Amino acid sequence: MDLNEIQELIKFVAKAGVNEVEIEQKDFKLVIKSDYLAKKKSNFKEEPTIVQQTIPMASMPAAQAVQVEQPVATEAPAAAKAEQKEAPQQAEDSKHITIKAQMIGTFYRAPSPDKPPYVEVGDTIKEGDNICVIEAMKLFNDIESDISGKIVKVLVDDASPVEFDQPLFLVDPS
Repeated sequence: MDLNEIQELIKFVAKAGVNEVEIEQKDFKLVIKSDYLAKKKSNFKEEPTIVQQTIPMASMPAAQAVQVEQPVATEAPAAAKAEQKEAPQQAEDSKHITIKAQMIGTFYRAPSPDKPPYVEVGDTIKEGDNICVIEAMKLFNDIESDISGKIVKVLVDDASPVEFDQPLFLVDPS
């Protein structure tokens, strides 16, 4: 895909009013994101911009690689700082055991809205204790702990959807 084809695609995306287009071929990937509709509503007339550059494959000759300038991201320093903060947290979490969702559904910390949560951070649990409820297909399933220890962190917000094998709690087994 050459630069003219990319420019035509940008114009097409602008006219079509699409928010995002992603094209992936074996030698590159191109993502065009647009907040054109939001700007159009506020009377701005601006075409979408390419926010991800193409990625040439290693076996592709350099002369065929299409390079597109990528806008400077202002969030990169913040993301780097967040990663630096997470590194010590991950080392600290490595000694903990993760209790994961046993099914897809909606996670609830308490048996009903008017009752207190089964467990709080700092609570000691034993194997077989009820720790939460997952609603699946209008059935409320009590989830029991398969380990003993102390709750270190609750990883999911109450009344949030969860996926199978999604981490729910961090437990310190000591």
